[in-house]
Amino acid sequence: MIKVLLADDQALVRAGFRALLDAQDGMTVVAEASDGAEAVRLAGEHHPDVVLMDIRMPGMDGLTATRKMPGTVKVIILTTFELDEYVFEALRGGASGFLVKDTEPAELIQAVRVVAAGEALLSPSVTRRLIAEYATRAKEPHVRAGLDQLTEREREVLKLVGAGMTNDEIAAKLFMAPATAKTHVSRAMMKLRARDRAQLVVIAYESGLVRPGWL
Repeated sequence: MIKVLLADDQALVRAGFRALLDAQDGMTVVAEASDGAEAVRLAGEHHPDVVLMDIRMPGMDGLTATRKMPGTVKVIILTTFELDEYVFEALRGGASGFLVKDTEPAELIQAVRVVAAGEALLSPSVTRRLIAEYATRAKEPHVRAGLDQLTEREREVLKLVGAGMTNDEIAAKLFMAPATAKTHVSRAMMKLRARDRAQLVVIAYESGLVRPGWL
């Protein structure tokens, strides 16, 4: 059973999400929070698998709350795209991905399942656009601990992950088996101490391996 915590200051939004998610097999909403501090507290009490986190809430915002979440909890940031200028910072802070609030119900359900399974939510393509946009506002490139431990092939794979490519796409581009691509991604995550694929994307941009518009 996938346990979900809803964090949004609008009761109507939470009610809509709860009705949708509770109707799914193998999925249940265990708690609702109206601000970041309450979300952090309830996450400690209910141990959800996934938190749907609104980035703009009174008191402690979603960005701060994401940073304070227990390490086992996966966070999906809810954004309005045009207004939320902290999405990239949220990914840096440990979020596993994000969705726009008007996402189709089927996409929302799939997103929760994907993130609960330990994958980063790097689709649909709006994710790549957002990462690219906010990466341009990031600080100057800096050397990430563990980057020098990557093999040449792992660096190449990291660049492609940063470009938003899936394992299958990476495999096709580098003429290797998908399982081999997955192995390289896993090794890069381990060496860079990235919690998931989303943080690999952040590292690729922050280290200067990838720039918006490349590839």
